[in-house]
Amino acid sequence: MRQRLAGLSLVALLAACSPSQPPQAQDPPQPQAGQSAPANAVLGSAEWYAWVDHTLGISDDGHGPDHGSAEWNAAVQRKLGQEAPQAQPGSPDWQQAVDALLRTRTVELK
Repeated sequence: MRQRLAGLSLVALLAACSPSQPPQAQDPPQPQAGQSAPANAVLGSAEWYAWVDHTLGISDDGHGPDHGSAEWNAAVQRKLGQEAPQAQPGSPDWQQAVDALLRTRTVELK
């Protein structure tokens, strides 16, 4: 467990040091079932929210809290359980930690 937490801490640190991509001009496509993490999704973009939502199963057939709302952020925290980031939900630091955690989980599942 400690090795996993150390690995997640390293991933989160590396993600925090990575430059973000500039926003895209058009709405990105929504993720499909079984789709992996978007390679260049900007944290907080519609594509990123859709991927997190799909990965964690926050919305039910499009019915659920609005992406980025306090209710949606709380649902993400609940789904992540003990692994949930300690940063303020919705903040850039929180988004980076969620992204790093989910990308690590996605790699582990493959």
